[in-house]
Amino acid sequence: MTKRPILAALFALSALPAHALTQEDVLSARLLSGWQTESGTRMAAVELTLAPGWKTYWRSPGEAGIPPSFDFTGSTNLKSVTFHWPRPSVFDLNGMQTIGYHDGVVLPMEIRAKDPSAPVTLRLGMDLGVCSDICLPASLSFDAELGGKGATDPAIRAALADMPRPATSAGLTGIGCAVEPIRDGLRVTAAVDMPELGPDETVVFETKTQGVWVSEATASREGSTLTAVSDMVPPEGAPFALDRSGVTVTVIAENSAVEISGCPAP
Repeated sequence: MTKRPILAALFALSALPAHALTQEDVLSARLLSGWQTESGTRMAAVELTLAPGWKTYWRSPGEAGIPPSFDFTGSTNLKSVTFHWPRPSVFDLNGMQTIGYHDGVVLPMEIRAKDPSAPVTLRLGMDLGVCSDICLPASLSFDAELGGKGATDPAIRAALADMPRPATSAGLTGIGCAVEPIRDGLRVTAAVDMPELGPDETVVFETKTQGVWVSEATASREGSTLTAVSDMVPPEGAPFALDRSGVTVTVIAENSAVEISGCPAP
């Protein structure tokens, strides 16, 4: 559970001032209380609604995007929260790739209580970026007591159904990742054997290693093999030991996405 960072410095890159625009002009949000799952967790969600032409960002937003952050300080009876990210879209911002959502998004979060027989008092602070021709920092806060069985919410169900597919259902037959040291980190080359998702496939690498910067991947396809290359640079700017099991490779196309867990050696 992370602390909420100060995002103001990230928005210094905006080409234009925000003028009279405020957060309330472009963003509204609410907490969907959801229902208790069969496993005893709570499936809730944050619903974001954006003004026409505005977007916000995925968990891995690209080099020009602003990642959202979440702070659960002050919550009680809360053991863990797992976010279930719907399939994002790929945007171009001044020649740089960004990844996120336009119009809005329902972001499901699966809440696990320390004591499943008692309600969870949720205190959620969320910092995010919202962008059009300019970018604005946004801060949201939610307070809710989540208990009882609740009721199935069609908006949450739809968001869960729109998550990237697991690799097995997409016809993945194999993935091999070659890793080589570079001056300030590692270069990862993944060969993904999987049917084409669409004419424009974007590949995103993520690693669980904290603080590692991951470059935009270059991707090319030859037949059933999609090859993607990305650099990973840690804060110390030197080669490091990569936890291959902690790497996630996501392939995004216009109407589909696939998430691959792990990046084994070829």
